[in-house]
Amino acid sequence: MTVEDLETAGLAQMDDAAIEDFLRSQRFGILGLPADGAPYLVPISFGYDGDALYFTFIGGPESQKRTLIRASDTATFLVTDVSSMFNWESVVLTGTPERVPESEWDELADVLGGVWRPEVFEDALESEDIVIFRFDVEERNGIRHTGLPEGFRNL
Repeated sequence: MTVEDLETAGLAQMDDAAIEDFLRSQRFGILGLPADGAPYLVPISFGYDGDALYFTFIGGPESQKRTLIRASDTATFLVTDVSSMFNWESVVLTGTPERVPESEWDELADVLGGVWRPEVFEDALESEDIVIFRFDVEERNGIRHTGLPEGFRNL
């Protein structure tokens, strides 16, 4: 089935405004980095400022995600929100990751201030090596399903 076929069941392409609103309301996604063989997928919290996503990496400089992101010219990021099987949204972003110099971190306090992190990472923020990466969005596509299929609407 194509996306067009699924539109009759309530699937809709998201326009730029809907994608923008969705990204501003979310704080967690999956970063896909190129690797030998299959892509390397990293569940990660993010902040969004309207132009770019920001990720805080915690841990050593030789971690696999740091090694791969430094070597990547392009990466993919997936953000989803699933309320039910008839109400969900999904946005796929393609872009360029770039390390943010520490001299610019203070400017990101509002963007990263509300980012959700597991408690174990919050504790590690004070003792581990930290870097911030900016993900400049070059392409974005979103779809959503926000209603019952035709056969269920009149029940």
